[in-house]
Amino acid sequence: MDDLTEREFEGESLDFVEAEFANIRQSTIRAVEGGHIELQQVGALSIDGERVEATQSASAILRGKTVNLNQSISLLTVASYNELNASFSPIMLSRDSASVNKSAVGIVGGKEIKVENSSTLMMIAGKIEGNVTTLLDWRSALALGAIAGGVLGMLSLLRRK
Repeated sequence: MDDLTEREFEGESLDFVEAEFANIRQSTIRAVEGGHIELQQVGALSIDGERVEATQSASAILRGKTVNLNQSISLLTVASYNELNASFSPIMLSRDSASVNKSAVGIVGGKEIKVENSSTLMMIAGKIEGNVTTLLDWRSALALGAIAGGVLGMLSLLRRK
């Protein structure tokens, strides 16, 4: 990959893009890899970059060193540093820290999470700051797991007869 590669796309249906700097607008793409990736109104299957900025976009798998989602959806978001603003991600994992602002996240994991006016299903972190509504704390997650295990155990006993 050439260090000076810069590619821009608008209104296209793309298969695979690899570039040091990619700026993609109003397009669909199967996979994009690169250093700095900017997406605006893009639907993507896989995104992998050092720095990823997505605005009003949707992706299945998003991976990077620094990820910034604005009014976007990502099914799986993995990065060293995640920042979500008015976005949705069912699973978000951060190696270092995460910032979630006015967003909804299913499961959040990271060393340090800063949250403002957001909702989560479950958070796992060393340090959590801010205003967050979490459905499951560690006690309720443990109770839910015990109930699910008991129900599955009973069903397996009933199937054997």
